[in-house]
Parts: sequence; structure tokens; C-alpha cells
Amino acid sequence: MAIVAATIVASCARMGQPDGGWYDETPPRVIGASPADRATNAMTKKVTILFNEFIKLDNATEKVVVSPPQLEQAEVKASGKRIEVKLNDTLRANTTYTIDFSDAISDNNEGNPLGNYTYSFSTGPEIDTLEVAGCVLQADNLEPVKGILVGLYRDFADSTFTHQPMLRVARTDSHGRFVVRGVAPGSYRAYALADADGDFKFSQKSEMIAFSRDTITPRVIDDTRQDTIWQDSLRIKEINRVGYRHFLPDDIVLKAFGETLTDRYLIKSERKEADHFTLYFSYGSDSLPSVRGLNFDSRDAFIVEPTPRGDTISYWLRDTALVNTDTLEVELRYMMTDSTGVLVSQTDTLTMLSKQPYAQRMKKLAKERTDWEKAQAKLRKRGEPYDSVMPLPTLTMNVDAPADLPPDRNVYIRFATPIARADTSRIHLYAKHDSLWYRARYELRVLADTALVPDSMAAHDLPLHRAYELRAEWRPDIEYSLELDSMAFVDIYGMPTKKHKNGFKVPSADKFGSLLLDISGVSGRQVVVELLDSSDKPVKRTVVTDGQAQFFYIKEGTYYARLILDDNRNGRWDTGDYATGTQPETVCYYPEKIECREKWDVTRQWNPFERPADRQKPADITKQKGDKQRKVQQRNLKRAQQMGIDYVPKM
Repeated sequence: MAIVAATIVASCARMGQPDGGWYDETPPRVIGASPADRATNAMTKKVTILFNEFIKLDNATEKVVVSPPQLEQAEVKASGKRIEVKLNDTLRANTTYTIDFSDAISDNNEGNPLGNYTYSFSTGPEIDTLEVAGCVLQADNLEPVKGILVGLYRDFADSTFTHQPMLRVARTDSHGRFVVRGVAPGSYRAYALADADGDFKFSQKSEMIAFSRDTITPRVIDDTRQDTIWQDSLRIKEINRVGYRHFLPDDIVLKAFGETLTDRYLIKSERKEADHFTLYFSYGSDSLPSVRGLNFDSRDAFIVEPTPRGDTISYWLRDTALVNTDTLEVELRYMMTDSTGVLVSQTDTLTMLSKQPYAQRMKKLAKERTDWEKAQAKLRKRGEPYDSVMPLPTLTMNVDAPADLPPDRNVYIRFATPIARADTSRIHLYAKHDSLWYRARYELRVLADTALVPDSMAAHDLPLHRAYELRAEWRPDIEYSLELDSMAFVDIYGMPTKKHKNGFKVPSADKFGSLLLDISGVSGRQVVVELLDSSDKPVKRTVVTDGQAQFFYIKEGTYYARLILDDNRNGRWDTGDYATGTQPETVCYYPEKIECREKWDVTRQWNPFERPADRQKPADITKQKGDKQRKVQQRNLKRAQQMGIDYVPKM
């Protein structure tokens, strides 16, 4: 009998397959606990939970959350078929405690997660069993936020979130979902917090947060849901209606954001290259710092180059004598935030030491000359053409002109050093008509708006006055040639550009499509709409006019759309601020992909508030994925396909 029993067990485990059978996709099961789950009048600080198989804990420090929150972190250990939890804080009287394991528990072999398992007990005669649920999304792109704390407060004073720890807490899963359990009857407000210092309150401006002024009143109703039983992987056997206790609200949506860090201080100063030094501040300012040379005359010595945000400032040295000075001593006066949060004047003495000393640069130039002379000598010996005079160095420029230039796009030119002169008489644009080349009119201007910088050049550290835009009337199905004579641009050190030629063509209008989005529900508000690629990055943007967002000259492909309610009318998304009660500007996604083809004129109707925020962003461009259980089922499905049989996942 023992042999027969062993054979039956082996057969069940291997499903009769010679290669080992199906992967085990059954999660571990709780078979007991001490104190018992949902026990009352329990005053022990040690909890033991028993399972039917060997288990493991994944990242317990971050995933396991105890409510009420423990200021002294609980000790959570797994050993064999048990988990032990030791609470180090003093237990509160008449309080429901919950230990939320999220998806930290899995079996030891296949890694099947138990799922959102929560254990609870009460130190009083009654246990609180209400729940509230919802999700946390990143405010600027509606990405689910994984692992952020969500907590409840009964005190509605604004200072509570910054001064008192949360009453009940949970942590979001890989889909941004959360369930706060063990909630007592009453009214609450919900908050989210990326708790950097473990105090369960918003105590650092660098912490990501979400808040809502809506009042939450937990309740439970008797409800029914559908339970689907599958006959195989494609056919449904039956659908049953099952009664259950439905805890409400279960649709809370919190929009998480990081506040703008306005405290200003000098982060660092450096002189990577001899011709300029750079100051890095934590935040920009309306006024530039005052820089006075201590071992040199600083009057009219610099070209000052702040970034658009004003937090990084470069000082280019006009005089080559200063460039060749390895050590510059400067007195820096600037506005800094003091310990009380007030801007005060600060004076520092800085030593700007070149990381490219003069002797090192001269040695490099000498080596370059020697290498050039050797190369010319080899050419001369072989009787090949050679030069007797080493050519002067030229200024490098980056011309951004794609081979197929859309009619609504311009040509951009940028440089590594500030430009002293741009000679338009040496810049020529030609257009080809009927096999003949003609001069074409153009306009060259220094970029003064970050919105004009294409993605290929966009960078927060790119000073705009080193970027030029060449605009013209780009006509479809016409070839163009951009030709620059030598010395078209000269930098502040007298370094000229060399001759350059760039050919490109504006494709026919038939090579593009157009998209019109008729947007409703946003009357009277400024709305910015971005057309996105498959990486969730904007490729075009426009402001809604007369209820419509218009996109022309769209290349064939799959696109998505994002909308920003630009309440302050500055043309970009702005974050929130808890101290002033300002929520981040609302972002909505068009819930479906948009296919654009050549010659297509696509029109879509879009009410951005028709769907809740957590069901707007298409899955194809949602980066935060999850669900470890699905991975195991996919392995079984792949194995079934290899064996040519149906596979039905266990529900």
C-alpha cells in the first residue's frame, strides 16, 4: 500500500509528464496563528503565523507594514513554515493591530506569492474590520506608484500630516493599489507618503506625497460578484453569482507628486575646462550672484550663462590670459536660505582650480603637432600630397537637420562655446525646383524659449544662447541644401567654423497624416495636449483652441495622447504644494492608442473625465508592471503550447 500511495502522489505532482509536469502555481496557505487571526483582548507583542509549506519573505523591511504605524520597526522573520513578528512599540489599549504583508510571502520553491495577506488582532474586546481601498498614481504621468505608504487621519487640521504619524497605514502594490484594513467607524482623510525617515509624517520636502481634502466614511454592504469557471483556456463552463462583503470606498485615487525644493544653497563649484567655471545651486534665483576676482580683474571678464531654471550658472572667461591661469580666486555673494527658511546674503571665497592645467594642455597640443608632422612626413616619403602648414583648429558645431524634415520643423545649430559673431552673409539656403537650385529665404535667431528646443537637443543644462534656430518656409516635396562658408560663426576666442554642407528634403504632404482631438468638459480652461510615442515621450504639443487640439504632419505610426489642465497658463505641467493646499495640475490620458497613416485625417472625441484616472493610461505605455503570479502561469501556458494541449490556469 505504501508503494501504491507513493506512486499516486508522484503522479499528481508530475501530471504524468516525463519532463516534470506543471509548475506549481498554488500559493502557500495559512493553517494557524498565535494569537489567532482576529483575536481580541490579545496583549502579546509576539505573533507567530504557520503555513502548510516552506515559505520565504521578500524584502520584508519595505513590504511588511504594521498598523498603527510602529516608530520602532517591528522585527519580521521567516523560518521554515512559519513567520514570527515581534512588535517593539508599546501596545495601545483597545486598538486593532494589522500586519499587512502585501506580496512579501511566497512559497520556497516556485515563488508563488500569497497575495495581499493581512493578519490582525485587537488589544480590546472588539476588533475593527472596516477597509478602504484605492490607488496612488504619479501626478504628472499617471504611472502607478509602487511601495508608497497610504495612511488615514481623523484630525482634519492641515498641520496633522506634518506633525502627527498616520493612524492606519498600508503600502501600495506593484499596480499602485492599496487596502487600509482594521479601520474603525468614523470620518477620515487619506494621504500618501514616500516616507524617507520612517516617522510616518510629512517631515521632509523631498518626500513624495499625495493629499486629498475629500472626507472618507468607511462602510460595508452586502454585494454580489461574478465567479467565472473555465472549461479550458478559451471556453467558459459557467458563471456564478457569489455574495460577499463589499467594503467602501474602494475607488480612492491619490495623485502623488514631489514639491519644488525652493531652499537655495550652493551645491558645488567646479572648473572642468580652463575656459569657464560653473556654479551649481539647489534652486534658481531672480538675481544672479555677484562674482569678484581676488587675484585678477573681474570687470567685464565673463560671459555669464545661466540655464533656463537659473540653478546652474557658467562663467566664460573672455581673456585667454585668464584661461591660461590655472588658479582663480573669487569672492562670491549670493542669496541663500537660512535655517528659518528666509533668504539671506551669503559671501563665500572660492578657489577655481582648472582640471586642465596650462602645462598639460600645452603638452597635449605639442603631441598633436608632433603626430601631425609625422603623418605629413610619411605622405611626403610616399610621394603623396601633404601639407607644410598645420591647419588651425576650427569650432565644432552640431547641425540638427534630419534627412526628412517635416514642414513644421526647423533646423537647429548648437555650439560648445559662446558665439561672438554669426555672419548670415556666409550662411546660404538653397531650394531645388525643377532640377535647378535657387536661393531660399530664411531667418536665423538665437533660441529664447525651451519649448522650441526639439527632443534631440533638449537638456536642462543647455544654455539657449548657444543654440540657433534656422527658420524657413519649408515646402513639401522640395530638396534643400544648407551651406555654410568658413567663418560663418566665430566664438568668443576667435575660433571659426569650417565649411559645412547639409542636404535634406521636405517630404510630400502625402507622407504625413493629421490628428484632430475634439475635447469636451474643459470649457474655459487652458489645455495643453501632447502627442506621445510608444515610450510615453512627447513628439508634438499644442494648446487647445475652440475645443480642439490639432496635430499636422504626423509620421506614420502608433501614438498616444496626454492632456494637461494648465491652470496657471504657463504652457507646462506644474507640481503641487502642501503648505498652500495646491494640488498638482491635472493630467489625463486618452485611453486608447491612435493609429496614424499616410494621407489619413484622424478625428477622435475625448472627454478626459469620462474615465477615472486609474483607468486612463493605456497599458502599452504604462511602465510600472506587476503581478508575479502571472509569470508562473505564463510558464505553464508556454509548456502547454509546446506539448500541444490546453492549459487552464487555477483560479
